[in-house]
Amino acid sequence: MSKKDIYRFWALLDTAEEGISVRFPDLPGCNTFGETAEEAHSAAREALEGFIYVLEQDGDSIPDPSPLDSILKQADSTEAACEVQVYMPTVRDAMESKAVKKTLTVPKWLNDEAERQHLNFSQVLQEGLKRSLGIDNQRI
Repeated sequence: MSKKDIYRFWALLDTAEEGISVRFPDLPGCNTFGETAEEAHSAAREALEGFIYVLEQDGDSIPDPSPLDSILKQADSTEAACEVQVYMPTVRDAMESKAVKKTLTVPKWLNDEAERQHLNFSQVLQEGLKRSLGIDNQRI
């Protein structure tokens, strides 16, 4: 599967008293909401970024977007269509450099001595992992 840099999909927005719900007919399960139109559009972009990223990571196929007339045929009478575009290189970079919380154990005596010397456990672990993996220290 080749990854594209830009994806554009039509979203259907449904305004109700509680806010605006958003769904992507071409991507079942990709849904979100916002209290205002601006929040709904921002949430739609974030949902689409995350959904596409997971599909890419899992090696799943990403469907081609349907044309607008096909999307409108699927819309309820209360829904409006909105195109949402995402730029995936930025999303991929952000996801790959995102910090991941790890739980680990060390002997109490080692923990106590490291704390006495005010060592940053995360930094020490990262340095040790990079050294063990032979990874250039410049990449963060």
